[in-house]
This record gives sequence, C-alpha cells and structure tokens, in this order.
Amino acid sequence: MPGIVSRVDRTLIVNLANAPARSHPRRATQIDWEPEDAPWPDTGVNVQVMQPGQPNCRYHSEAVQEDFLVLHGECTAIIDGDEHTLRQWDFFHCPAGVEHVFVGAGDGPCAVLMIGSRRLDECHYPVNAVAAKYDASAVEPTAEPDDAYADWRDEPWQTTPSPWPLGG
Repeated sequence: MPGIVSRVDRTLIVNLANAPARSHPRRATQIDWEPEDAPWPDTGVNVQVMQPGQPNCRYHSEAVQEDFLVLHGECTAIIDGDEHTLRQWDFFHCPAGVEHVFVGAGDGPCAVLMIGSRRLDECHYPVNAVAAKYDASAVEPTAEPDDAYADWRDEPWQTTPSPWPLGG
C-alpha cells in the first residue's frame, strides 16, 4: 500500500545498569541494548567497558561513519595508526574509512558509548604495529571478521551482569 511504512523494530527504554552485558577475556565488556530476536535495522548502539590495556575490538575501518563518547575513565584511541588519549566526555566522530580501535588506559575501567550505522556492514582489518602492541591488530589484512578474530574465538563470550555504574 503506498505511503505505508512497516515497523521493523520496536521502542525500547532500559537503564544501562539493567541492560544485558557480555564479557570476553581479551576484549571489552559489551553492554548492548539491541534485542537478539529483532536487531535494529539502521543504527547500532552499545557501551563498551575496557580495563587498562584491553582493546574493545580489532583495529579496523568501516564503510560508514561512527561516533563515540567517553562516558567514564580514560582510553587510548588508535586512529589511522596514531595514539590519542581520550578522557571522560571526549567525543570522537569517525568518518567512513578511518582506521581505529580503543584501548583502556589510566587506573581503572573506561566506558565508551558507540554508535554506528547498520546500513553497510563492510569492514577492513589492516595489520597495524601500534594496535598490535595491545593485541588489537589482525595478523593478516582481511575483510572477514572470522579471520580477523580467529585467535580470539577459542575464548567464548560470557553473559555477565552489567558493570554499570562505574566508579559509583
């Protein structure tokens, strides 16, 4: 029927402290509101909590922009091979094609709000020596997430209580 738009997701209100979380021994704990049974079609939103020295993922670039806001603590953002210190309330707009990863820094946990498009799911995982210092680089350049994370797959994700609020 012309002019009718079908609803492909649903409204959601949830407190960050009550949101589902999962942890992995080699990367950030993810607090993710998105329901598994009905993923959001347009925008991915989560909070990732990193301990000092812990990366949030593998160094990569995407075909779409992303935005990041440090909610708590301190981290190192590796952007196009350069390290940048980010602290609470620092905002990073990441244009499409910019290589990046976050690594926890400072004396305690760091939480970053991460927002990105779901419209294009194309990633590139380059090899990067700076990211490799933190176990955050792919071993070989690839566009396949399974290849980029091959050595992390042996350690499974675990459901965990939300670590939020931090420092409180």
